[in-house]
Amino acid sequence: MQAIEVTEYGDSDALEVTEREKPEPGPGEVRIAVEAAGINFADVMQRRGVYPGGPDAPYVPGMEAAGTVDAAGEGVGLDEGDRVVAMLGGGGYAEYVTANAQMLFPIPEGMSFEEAAGFPVQFLTAHCCLFGWGGLEEGDGAATAANPERASGRAERVLIQAAAGGVGTAAVQLASNAGAEVFGTASTQEKLDLAADLGCDHPIQYTDVDFRDVVDEETDGEGVDLVLESVGDDVFDRSLDAMAHFGRLVTYGVASGVPASAENRRLLFENKSVHGFHLGQASSHDPSRVMAAVPDLTSGFESGDLEVIVGETFPLADAAEAHQFIEDRESQGKVVLVPE
Repeated sequence: MQAIEVTEYGDSDALEVTEREKPEPGPGEVRIAVEAAGINFADVMQRRGVYPGGPDAPYVPGMEAAGTVDAAGEGVGLDEGDRVVAMLGGGGYAEYVTANAQMLFPIPEGMSFEEAAGFPVQFLTAHCCLFGWGGLEEGDGAATAANPERASGRAERVLIQAAAGGVGTAAVQLASNAGAEVFGTASTQEKLDLAADLGCDHPIQYTDVDFRDVVDEETDGEGVDLVLESVGDDVFDRSLDAMAHFGRLVTYGVASGVPASAENRRLLFENKSVHGFHLGQASSHDPSRVMAAVPDLTSGFESGDLEVIVGETFPLADAAEAHQFIEDRESQGKVVLVPE
């Protein structure tokens, strides 16, 4: 089979096309004939060699893949040809991959393989960050345990950094559907238009204005109740500044490559809280807590209330070009690889 290998840590040209034997599924596993593989920014960080706990080179990257069941190991109740999408520990950038059957989802009716490849990581991350970790609740704005100071009759305010990215486009939809007032940042007008189309009430071009000023103006100085932050560095610090009293921040990435930390005095005097979320670690330690979101998400896809935004597809052999496309901040929504 054809696969993409990270030969050594480095730039996008470290991704090379190789030939490998098809993997054999063990007990509790299936082999998937891959029709589409999702690219995540974590793949880029692993390739650079800066992802904590990432794989040692050489390796085949890829955390999610969609396709059909090609073979099943002992104890797996799936049939050859079943359409599935899988969360993976790696190996998705290939024509075939093995996956733990417990980490598979049936592809919702009417969803393409390309869309399915953008579902698990993005939407599970967005859902968990908003609701499971961030405490966002649907409703008319009544006070909640997560935010007792919230004024009655006011929707919760949510700030989503990188609102036109893979997780961002998912989070905008989920937050908007929950009745939140959504603020979102992006770098270009085209990306802001996409976020607005998905339900972002206040698209903010962070290259032109300070998002804190926009939040301050639109909330009469109160700030937002919840922030989804994936950049680190000063974006993390400024996100804390944009939060209201009793505000919550969920951090789930360090796209800048510069980690950030919160000084406790910044939190205690305004009763702000910071939560960390990592999909892989959460799935490993408490999979039921993560997978609890699947029925809600599947229902949203089937009803048309949610959609996976596939911004660009590349042939599998052009994985290096796809990585560079993401690093150059050209991408909107999900970038997907498709074996030819």
